[in-house]
Amino acid sequence: MTDSWPAAPPLPKPTIMDQSWEDAVFLHWRIPVEVSTALLPAGVESDIFDGSAWVGLIGFRMRRAGLGTLGPVPYFGNFNEINVRLYSREPDGIRGVVFKTLDASRLAVVVAARAAGIPYVWSRCSYVRRGAAGHGFTVRRRRGRAATSFAVAADTGNVVDDPLSVFLTARFGLHSRLGGKTYYIPNTHTPWPLHPARLTGLDDSLLADAGIDVEGAPESVLYSPGVRTQFGRPRQLDAQPG
Repeated sequence: MTDSWPAAPPLPKPTIMDQSWEDAVFLHWRIPVEVSTALLPAGVESDIFDGSAWVGLIGFRMRRAGLGTLGPVPYFGNFNEINVRLYSREPDGIRGVVFKTLDASRLAVVVAARAAGIPYVWSRCSYVRRGAAGHGFTVRRRRGRAATSFAVAADTGNVVDDPLSVFLTARFGLHSRLGGKTYYIPNTHTPWPLHPARLTGLDDSLLADAGIDVEGAPESVLYSPGVRTQFGRPRQLDAQPG
């Protein structure tokens, strides 16, 4: 781990999920803080870098996902996911992400995740490999017209760990709303091996469908071969520690 990467905090037991995120493509844009803040759950505020809030359009291949420590779930544990996410911060400084949408190609996964308050959408999601350095994702939703297609050419000969890249990817939990309460679901993983990438294609309406307008090309474009991650016991934000 480089000096730029914060250490992942200990994961509260029990482990509730175990999975790998592979061939991840990260696209990020600056957005006004007030736009981000209006879309966050109660109890958290926008996490700011260089005076701006940020929105990410991220695709990866979910692999070998399983419940607890029971091992991967056949078939259902492998699918493609594309998400739109914002960056959150609790009053005590704990950082997380807030998913506005997550498109996935497994109906059972979508149903289970939505029951837990995670805004999954059942969609036709594809990963496209384009030569040795090219990686792309597409989404066609089964309902509505929102869709996306984006691709990058990764420079795997170079590694990045600049402050912005670390800010956007060193996230060890998510904030989610369920039953009128905000929860933090922690996770742990090793530092992302991040490579600079060049955008080679983008045609997106998922961001606008999530209520977020962006202009121009993303300011940050990254690729990673992936990490293994585990999720731990959720915590209610307004609950007293015990």
